[in-house]
Amino acid sequence: MKLHLSAPQSNLIESKIQITGSKSETNRLLLLQALFKNLKIENLSNSDDAQVMRNGLGISNGTVDVHHAGTAMRFLTSFFASQKGKEVVLTGSDRMKERPISVLVNALKDLGAEISYVENEGFPPIKISGKKLSKNKVSLPANISSQYISSLLLTAPSLENGLVLNLVGKITSVPYIKMTLGLLDEVGVKTKFEGNQIKVDAKKSAKEKILIVESDWSAASYFYSIAALSDLGSEIELSSYKKNSLQGDSVLTEIYRHYGVETTFGNNGITLKKVANPNLEILNLELSNAPDIAQTIAVTSFGLGLGCHLKGLHTLPIKETDRLAAMKTELEKVGASVTITNESLSLEPSVDILENKVIETYNDHRMAMAFAPLALKTGLYIKDAGVVSKSYPDFWKDMRLIGLKGKEA
Repeated sequence: MKLHLSAPQSNLIESKIQITGSKSETNRLLLLQALFKNLKIENLSNSDDAQVMRNGLGISNGTVDVHHAGTAMRFLTSFFASQKGKEVVLTGSDRMKERPISVLVNALKDLGAEISYVENEGFPPIKISGKKLSKNKVSLPANISSQYISSLLLTAPSLENGLVLNLVGKITSVPYIKMTLGLLDEVGVKTKFEGNQIKVDAKKSAKEKILIVESDWSAASYFYSIAALSDLGSEIELSSYKKNSLQGDSVLTEIYRHYGVETTFGNNGITLKKVANPNLEILNLELSNAPDIAQTIAVTSFGLGLGCHLKGLHTLPIKETDRLAAMKTELEKVGASVTITNESLSLEPSVDILENKVIETYNDHRMAMAFAPLALKTGLYIKDAGVVSKSYPDFWKDMRLIGLKGKEA
């Protein structure tokens, strides 16, 4: 499906949006629920990734296809490896077969896991024969995707002797690690994060408990972008969000002040209000703790004619697509001047925005959603718009509630 997007009748936006649970929290809690049957979860994400995770956890033998879901691939690798009697081949899309898994596989093998590669060494698909893992000490590079680290931490309570995980080097994506540990703490698992070492105790059972998933801050980023690109006085209410969020992307509340957007926390939600014109200074950000919002920030800056320099993005080339290369290509289509390295993106201030260009999405949900707010400034096409279902199936419906016009082309 290709959508043509155009601006609402008025760029003075007033809207209320209900956003479902965080994909990141949902997939972590689904794995913990598989380990501790007494847990109940409310406000689950309705994303494709969450459904893939749920389906995968329900399989004991055979092939498990995670499609494009990187989180599910990594979390399920540790889960199946540590569950005695489970025999699976874990596979995914063509792009998934290009995304490295060897760091996690090697760590699990060090713990005694039985895993082999079906096609290419170091990449999915992988064959896993689940067994009881009694070793409890392992090391990982600290600057890798936090999903590898969280995968081990989430499975750790089911290991016979728990886990002592040593992280080598400078740790990135700390908020995602802390999210995982926070959720483990919520279900009664004892954890300790000190320096570069994380300890997780073994635990065989948990008390019955209801856990409520907070709404997704990554999803909120697109509404921050809309608020920034809208007229002064625009207000958007979003639910359900917490001031003391476990999600690293909650840093949006600070970042978008640069664009004149103020965040107010209220009754189980937030209100975004455009209260000032944006700061004209080039925005310099280190985003290693929140790389998923880099695309949104870059598009916001471009839409406002501002420059930005975003670094700490070394995990983006191994996402659903090479997000740095994709952003450079698509931003330049609409008139931007962009420079990238293997871990940064720099955008020059600009004036002209080219109209009605076709934005490729590269099987990447965040490409579609990051560019959508630009429709407040110019008409554009979003190719393969349905890709948003990976994390946010209601995205286009909610864009219509905002007033954005979308017509199938």
